[in-house]
Amino acid sequence: MSRLLVIVCVLMGLLGSSALPRNATTYEDMSFWLKMGQKNLQENLAYRNNEKRAKNVLIFIGDGMGISTITAGRIFKGQTMGTTGEEYKLVFEKFPNTGFAKTYNTDKQVPDSAGTATAIFSGVKSRYSVIGLDSTATYNHCDPTVNEASKVTTIADWAQKTGMDTGFVTTTRITHATPAALYAHVNNRDWECDTEIPTQYKQCVKDIARQLIEDEPGSKFQVMMGGGAQLMGMHMTPTDPDTCVRGDGQNLAEIWSQNNPEGAVVTSAEHLMSLDIANTSKILGVFAPSHLPYHALKPEKVPTLANMTTQAIRLLRKNKNGFLLMVESGKIDIAHHHNYAQLALREVSELEETILAALQQVSLEDTLIIVTADHSHSFTINGYPKRGNDILGFANDPTKAKDVQTYETLTYANGPGFFYHRRNDTDNVNETWRNLDEDMTRNEPLYAHMAPMYIKSETHGGEDVGVYAAGPYSHLIRGTFEQNYIAHVVAYAACFSNWPSHCDDTYHRYFYEIGNSATTLRHSLVMSLLPFAVLSILVKF
Repeated sequence: MSRLLVIVCVLMGLLGSSALPRNATTYEDMSFWLKMGQKNLQENLAYRNNEKRAKNVLIFIGDGMGISTITAGRIFKGQTMGTTGEEYKLVFEKFPNTGFAKTYNTDKQVPDSAGTATAIFSGVKSRYSVIGLDSTATYNHCDPTVNEASKVTTIADWAQKTGMDTGFVTTTRITHATPAALYAHVNNRDWECDTEIPTQYKQCVKDIARQLIEDEPGSKFQVMMGGGAQLMGMHMTPTDPDTCVRGDGQNLAEIWSQNNPEGAVVTSAEHLMSLDIANTSKILGVFAPSHLPYHALKPEKVPTLANMTTQAIRLLRKNKNGFLLMVESGKIDIAHHHNYAQLALREVSELEETILAALQQVSLEDTLIIVTADHSHSFTINGYPKRGNDILGFANDPTKAKDVQTYETLTYANGPGFFYHRRNDTDNVNETWRNLDEDMTRNEPLYAHMAPMYIKSETHGGEDVGVYAAGPYSHLIRGTFEQNYIAHVVAYAACFSNWPSHCDDTYHRYFYEIGNSATTLRHSLVMSLLPFAVLSILVKF
């Protein structure tokens, strides 16, 4: 009953009658905003913390889904439903608890997915492009002694030791940086298959694909789904020239199948959705040679993220001890790198549909759900477009004289879109950019939005990312915190073995001692504020 109530409440929120139609010219009055503010206040006053054990944990990663992407994705989704869009809320934006995670790597101001995913899943921040190793390990250089000492364990390890089932689904390769951070330990995120590892390090470290199949915790996953057939040594066409191919002749999917005779290797949506879940112990789903196609462009044989997530939960929830599942919408990031704004927003919409599908499979009474991003992008919403203006459209203020060239609401600070927009057929400095009013390609999915500086692949952004949470102990997600904190919240809520939790006092049995008394907390707060107090006194003098 509680699950049905949650779904009904979510759907009522999504289909609320307060949304304005796209062509609206009359807007909400004072009464509307006062009533809405009070409604929001009453909902928060009625909220009560859930302090039960999180039997299940679902972590959704929108790769590259920064705040600007969430805002644009919200408007895009609302506009596809015929409303102005600004008032819409993505389902996870309705979660009762929200915070901000600081995403920098230990050695980089603007991060990558390897370091950020390592922080989210292990509770330890690490270097740029390094997976599963702390900062004592060096990028692109393998030292067996250093690597062994710097290996971190992850929420997947901890959940398995607690008796929970584990797995992940992704729209990228199953060996890509975000999923790999759950199970791999490697000095370079690009060492996904054996041919990518430099000759001098081949005896020092296994490629990521082998670690997934041969080593714990990867070898103990009940669910692994995404792309990456080439890196697994599977025969799937057409091959991707930008993705490495195994050179050792191994078919890792066949090896996995031999080691897991009650498991199923699936390569199509039809096979996945027709599985007899009750009699299937594990799923290895590989649906493309490299990354999965974009949701808007995929063929029917490729499952949606919602398809994969639904089947994953159906299998994992058979375990009476619960489960941990990581779900990555990885093509948001890849679309942004190409300046494909429309495709990025469509991927955000697919992520929302996936979360809605997951909510139908679990209860928030015993399931902690966290939705976040690993990092942001150099993607911005700018100009002065009117309310309800096409989020993929122009940003010029229609009430002002057209004193500047037409420009788009969604633009990038850098990226490959530069060359498409830059005019090279004129010497007139006032005709630097393509005339967008005459561009007939702007509605096509692979249209690249404007970037004023050329870079082959658009860069990430360094600002904080949102963290949205619901379910047991989701109230621990609040304020601004380091990204590694997320793993500690998961461990505490799910009562992982030998981790600090609310189920038993393990603080002094772990690697460090934590003062958890009110006095210690007050002392820590005073000490943290002391420099500011001293500075204030000095300023007065």
